[in-house]
Amino acid sequence: MTTLQTRPLTLQDFHHDLSPVPAERPDGISLIAHLLQQQQELSAVEMFSREHRTDNRPAQARYYEKLLPATPPAAGQQYAFEVDLDRCSGCKACVTACHSLNGLDQNETWRDVGLLVGGTEFNPVMQHVTAACHHCVEPACMSACPVDAYEKNAETGIVKHLDDQCFGCQYCTLACPYNVPKYHQEKGIVRKCDMCSNRLSKGEAPACVQACPHEAIAIRVVSIQRVIEDSEANNFLPAAPDPSLTLPTTTYKTSRQFPRNMLPADYYSISPAHPHWPLILMLVLTQLSVGAFTIGFILDTTVGADLAAFFRPLHATSALILGLLALAASTCHLGRPLYAFRGILGWRHSWLSREIVLFGLFACLAVLYAVACWIDSQPSSTALPMARFVRPYLPILGGLVSSVGLSGVFCSVMIYVFTQRDLWNLEQTLIRFTLTTALLGTTTTLLSCLLMQWFVDVNIATGMLLGIGRSLVPLVIAFNLAKLLFDLALLRHRLSSRMTSLKRSALLVCGPLLPVAWARLSLGVLGGLALPLVLLHLLKKDGSVLAEPLIASTICLIWFGCLGAELFERYLFFAAVSSPRMPGGVRS
Repeated sequence: MTTLQTRPLTLQDFHHDLSPVPAERPDGISLIAHLLQQQQELSAVEMFSREHRTDNRPAQARYYEKLLPATPPAAGQQYAFEVDLDRCSGCKACVTACHSLNGLDQNETWRDVGLLVGGTEFNPVMQHVTAACHHCVEPACMSACPVDAYEKNAETGIVKHLDDQCFGCQYCTLACPYNVPKYHQEKGIVRKCDMCSNRLSKGEAPACVQACPHEAIAIRVVSIQRVIEDSEANNFLPAAPDPSLTLPTTTYKTSRQFPRNMLPADYYSISPAHPHWPLILMLVLTQLSVGAFTIGFILDTTVGADLAAFFRPLHATSALILGLLALAASTCHLGRPLYAFRGILGWRHSWLSREIVLFGLFACLAVLYAVACWIDSQPSSTALPMARFVRPYLPILGGLVSSVGLSGVFCSVMIYVFTQRDLWNLEQTLIRFTLTTALLGTTTTLLSCLLMQWFVDVNIATGMLLGIGRSLVPLVIAFNLAKLLFDLALLRHRLSSRMTSLKRSALLVCGPLLPVAWARLSLGVLGGLALPLVLLHLLKKDGSVLAEPLIASTICLIWFGCLGAELFERYLFFAAVSSPRMPGGVRS
């Protein structure tokens, strides 16, 4: 009988010889190939020992580790979502997990699930799409924000929102093509997805990634250059906003070939957008104020110095009051108005910051100009020494007020042009705001001429109305007619065979917004066409009738009619815009 010789086992028995190996073995196998081969020969005990010797992984890591990148982003790379459309079932587990982890309110979502439909009657196709923040290479929200409440991490590429910095202007909700930032009414700030960056930094998967039962969502490292190149092909998602706008990094992959008629389920649905009443008042009244100062500045060169000295103080004061009222109305749009002073922080990149800076400067200059006008309100023969000192500088100061105000109006135009919406393109917005400035500036100047008979002198007011009123009334008619025709031109897009964004706007004006459109048209025709023709007929009579109530009431009705028409027009400007969006669900 043979006896087996045994000896005690040592730790070396469970480990392979890891002594240094030369870069090139005699048999020609490289060092890397040798180490890889050696790794494949590890026993189960050795693999378990090596894995857990210094294991600091989260408890659930084994379930999602393959959905996370093996290494952090290198230079020229960043983290991004990857969505496998073939795996997405539309169960919305990702939405629920995001909602629960981030403590969102009942109707607040940072991740949404939409639906694409297409195909034929006999071969229909339906595809669910989950979407959150795309952490764009060139995020529009960050460029638009006037308080620098967004930051893009230089290493990970994650776009984070700084809640404490935000003052709730909601401009980022207009600038983002994908409707990602969501305004929280109670907190007065905007919030959005940050890819669960705190979890990701510790090796944990974001809530949506971990919750998806089909592993349809993953975090990957993408090349920024590749994202830029892919945007040229515009293969992001059917009917989604053009990826070249902000260069979104989310990748949607599928092994299937979508039919050519694949569209979002809500593609043909139309609904009015938020009207933003504080912005309506702010835009209309600032343009009225700037227009009044500009028309008044032009009139200073056409009337005598003594007559201008009577007219300027009252006109500048009325324009100033309306301008200050506009700036006060703008703060009502802020969720946290006490932090309005932060609005100038983003002047280098945000058109909204530039508008705030310019209109703030406009208000300061307008106050100085109005005070100077009152100092110079006496005729030349009885002017005080201070008035003689101020008078030479009035044209310069008046020109500065008009120039800065017009620059502020241009910034208002660019605020909406930046959002890349067809109804708010440069041509349409510039024409719209310019005509409003000219129309309301002219009617306000006409009203100032009337106010002179109550605050200055009836004879002087009569001279002003007879001198410049007959020239201003035809301008009111011309500006208003041009504005009405321009607004009505939008309706031609109803005849388009394709459901373009402008066709959606036209359908909104003729559908849910039809009462507002009729009110705008009625006030425009009455206050900007019919009553000015009546006033023009009355001004052709003898000047003694100017004190009659008929003249005063007609001028007041013209001003209120044109102002009301422009307020309704600006309501349509906001409510009828067609917003770009990611695929949505079926709407009732």
